[in-house]
Amino acid sequence: MKLVRNNQLDPQMPVTFSGMLDRFFNDSFAPALRQFSPAVDIAEDEKSYEIHVAVPGVKKQDFKIDLLDGKLTISGERKMEEKKEGRNFHSVQTQFGSFVKSFFIPEDVKEEEVEASYEDGLLKIVLPKREKVVKKASIEIK
Repeated sequence: MKLVRNNQLDPQMPVTFSGMLDRFFNDSFAPALRQFSPAVDIAEDEKSYEIHVAVPGVKKQDFKIDLLDGKLTISGERKMEEKKEGRNFHSVQTQFGSFVKSFFIPEDVKEEEVEASYEDGLLKIVLPKREKVVKKASIEIK
């Protein structure tokens, strides 16, 4: 038995307009689309900010993280699995290609202590905060 999407055109089934559109967009444009936008979660507590980027299937060496003039840029690429002899994909719904995400970071981030880790398809970037300095002065009345 062959695994197929439920709306794929079957030569034995009547041709529908939605089926033709699906095949046109999947067959014509899918190879040209080589970018995607991974999901990002941003959290904050009293000690740090955290950015979580959901990028399953990407290898550590395929990421690049830059911090320049208060702008954090995360880029990478998820490569499509190589075709193997005797194996054909009938449907590809996972995202692949290159991506770039940029964030302007708050001024209270300790840029020299930013850390990144990648585990279970989740890239985590921790941006530690500087301790708040309370400036207080007594003003004498003249």
